[in-house]
Amino acid sequence: MPAHILGIGTATPPTVITQTDVRDLFLAQPGTDRLTSRLIGAAFDQSAIDTRHTVLPELVSGGSAFIDADSRAVAAPLTGARNDVYIREAPALFAAASRDALDRARVPASAITHVVTASCTGFFAPGPDFRLVKDLGLSSTVERDHLGFMGCAAAFPALRSASRICAADPSAVVLVVCGEICTIHIRVSNDPEQIVASAVFADGAAAAVVSAAPAPDARTLELDGFGTALTREGEDEMRWIIGDHGFEMTLTAEVPRVIGREVHSALAPLLARAGAAIDAWAVHPGGRSILDRVESALALSPGALRHSREVLRECGNMSSATVLFILKRMLEHEDLRDADRVLGVAFGPGLTVESALLRARVPAAARTATLAAAGTGVAG
Repeated sequence: MPAHILGIGTATPPTVITQTDVRDLFLAQPGTDRLTSRLIGAAFDQSAIDTRHTVLPELVSGGSAFIDADSRAVAAPLTGARNDVYIREAPALFAAASRDALDRARVPASAITHVVTASCTGFFAPGPDFRLVKDLGLSSTVERDHLGFMGCAAAFPALRSASRICAADPSAVVLVVCGEICTIHIRVSNDPEQIVASAVFADGAAAAVVSAAPAPDARTLELDGFGTALTREGEDEMRWIIGDHGFEMTLTAEVPRVIGREVHSALAPLLARAGAAIDAWAVHPGGRSILDRVESALALSPGALRHSREVLRECGNMSSATVLFILKRMLEHEDLRDADRVLGVAFGPGLTVESALLRARVPAAARTATLAAAGTGVAG
């Protein structure tokens, strides 16, 4: 019996930063030379991002350990100070996304039997999985798993774990939560790779309620299969390591090119399993160039990645949480028909390609409700 995503919830910090404001902040940093200014302008202006969310309101106004109040110079806090912000801010984001998912799935917190969390932007123990049990009032017997430091691709391994839990125990109801606070690792640099990282990463969390029992009167996404592949090249092109002044991202210009060359072969097993054309695509927007390369390599039609591009434009790259933001849009999108095939793909350090084949399930009751809402002018 396949597992189903019954509902997806999301959460972002209240502080919204515009791409132009952050670009100007970096351009105004002391010691920024002309070449670095050109790199900053290109990275921010060509990112296809309008806004992002952050747990650091000081990026907009005020001073802190991250921003000098007078000079607006971006400081270089030690990793411990950055992680302290993660410890303070991450649990609330995890909980908010979870409550949203439970509400949308119409599942009480008391029904949750397992929690699977994923994050790569901070560490503490007892960690986010433990805090969710406390913050949501879950049973103390809830089983917990945490996937750490898998990068942007972690959502699909987390959903794969949930699917296997449901296969082993059809009565299980699994809460999957991916949460990232990327902006605490902000840094000033003349390194093009670090400039790109500063231009795209953002904060957010997303949660999914997974069960073997489909909802009889609501849209769900059936988890039909998973894939994982390591590219032949790319081990040194995308890395995420812990440094003395925060976590350090390596994200070279080769990443989109490697993905473009190898994404089709990485997805071949799931494409063969689908046995027909894919109706919708949920591609992790690591950046605009990655989406462009995937679109070209897979010969996708214009607009096939519109949900991915919209999430990138509105929220930036929230690492592991981002692809769940995209699937949430799809789950709520009226054009998604019963039995439509959705292929999701995300990319992590290595390069690792994680993917999932999903099928939309739109029961007759849900179709009737959508038609009724359309007839009265009420959004479905």
